[in-house]
Amino acid sequence: MRALLALFAAILAVPLLAQSAVPPAPYAYRQLEDPAQEAEAVALMETLRCLKCQSQSIADSDAPMAGDMRHQVRSRIAAGEEPEAIRAWLVERYGDYVSYAPTVSSTTWPLFVVPALLALVALLVLLSRMRRRGSENAS
Repeated sequence: MRALLALFAAILAVPLLAQSAVPPAPYAYRQLEDPAQEAEAVALMETLRCLKCQSQSIADSDAPMAGDMRHQVRSRIAAGEEPEAIRAWLVERYGDYVSYAPTVSSTTWPLFVVPALLALVALLVLLSRMRRRGSENAS
């Protein structure tokens, strides 16, 4: 029984070993030859979040997934695609979370409205307290 379980575990581990042996994408660590295109790619990569690290941009992350995303960005820039079109493709593929610069949409509007509402409530509370203090001091 133990031998059967060991064999089963070994069979399950084979795909994991194969995945780590995959070489990085060509543009994951290599810059574009055109400096203007590379600058455009880097500017875009700094505004895209690594989905594995979650606290780094794909420009700063060493995760394999970030390397694949850098490759996609550089390949598409080299092909003449606009950065915003690339961002839209990545957002469509990975969701709004991939972008450090979210756009207002049906799913992201609370990110923009809730802070404004909280600031308005705080301002109203502050004004009401100031009025009460003013009326207490006047009496």
